[in-house]
Amino acid sequence: QVQLVESGGGLVQAGGSLRISCAASGSIFRINLMAWYRQAPGKQRDLVASITSGGNTNYADSVKGRFTISRDNAKNTVYLQMNSLKPEDTAVYYCKLLNAGGASYWGQGTQVTVSS
Repeated sequence: QVQLVESGGGLVQAGGSLRISCAASGSIFRINLMAWYRQAPGKQRDLVASITSGGNTNYADSVKGRFTISRDNAKNTVYLQMNSLKPEDTAVYYCKLLNAGGASYWGQGTQVTVSS
């Protein structure tokens, strides 16, 4: 069993910054990729950013230049540094882990609210 625990969400004013974290534990096997998704009310869950075990990153166009994904392999933790936040970034942010066996796991989500 794999557990993903997100932390660091909250309320911030537009233009501000937040860093959210996701720590993985349990029978992780070997991590292939970790990613952040977000889901706003009434909308689908969309990819925000991902990072492979080798450090390759991918970002949604809407967050390029503002968000940075990073990971600490020793701690099985992934981070999302969010700068220049906009009200449209308001959503529940979910962490996802994909292991080398093809299994995927989701965290419980952390709320990020950006006020105008």
